[in-house]
Amino acid sequence: MKLRSLLFVPADRPERFAKAAGSGADAIILDLEDSVVSDRKPMAREAVAEYLAGERTVATIVRVNPLGGGETQADLEAILPIAPDAIMLPKAEGTASVRALLQMMHGAAIPILPIATETPAAIFELGSYREVSGCLAGLTWGAEDLPAAIGAATSREDDGLYTPPYQVARSLTLFAAHAAGVQAIETVYPAIADLEGLAAYAARGRRDGFTGMMAIHPSQISAINAAFTPTPEEIGKAQAIVDAFAANPGAGALQVDGKMIDAPHLKQAMKLLQQQ
Repeated sequence: MKLRSLLFVPADRPERFAKAAGSGADAIILDLEDSVVSDRKPMAREAVAEYLAGERTVATIVRVNPLGGGETQADLEAILPIAPDAIMLPKAEGTASVRALLQMMHGAAIPILPIATETPAAIFELGSYREVSGCLAGLTWGAEDLPAAIGAATSREDDGLYTPPYQVARSLTLFAAHAAGVQAIETVYPAIADLEGLAAYAARGRRDGFTGMMAIHPSQISAINAAFTPTPEEIGKAQAIVDAFAANPGAGALQVDGKMIDAPHLKQAMKLLQQQ
């Protein structure tokens, strides 16, 4: 399942589901957690189940409520009979949380996408996700719940860049995803109207090694898709590297376009070509 762009939709707003699916996003996330108040969660579960039972045009992920909050079991009872393409688990705390969710799913083979940095304890469990990598659709992080959990005033500087603690959380999630061999999904950019800032943010994410990004509004999808899609120039350079090594199978290092390349460059080029 390719997760270049993932668009959140409140699960109690079924009139928005079709528009979200037609936004160009690779996946939509029907959110049963934060965007739905408690007394509307039963109605939201019914809306999600009805949508899942219909014809889907894009991958559909359901964000359930956190483990231990008293709502997860009801979420699963509503969605498991007609399985979504993945389940997003908020406030996940490493392997233990994934295994607890799997137990509640009673063997349903649905990939899990944990939000891996929303509690202080979660930070210390990031390395454990490789133990359950076969059960994961990817790994993502968040910059909103964690500062609230530790009493921080904000997670961002005045220029929008993350403060040091959240730079650490972001980086550790990136490394944890790649250590597990799963997709690394960048968190949302909250300034909906700032498309220029979004484009720069998404570009930094791809530069750093993220493979996709979440969105909170359909207007953000185009910029995210553009940022996480290799350009023709990048594809051409990557193909040249692959071709050079194919033509020289015994070489440990080669020169391409006047630059020395070796095994790490080949690995990077092959990964880029897989993103087409």
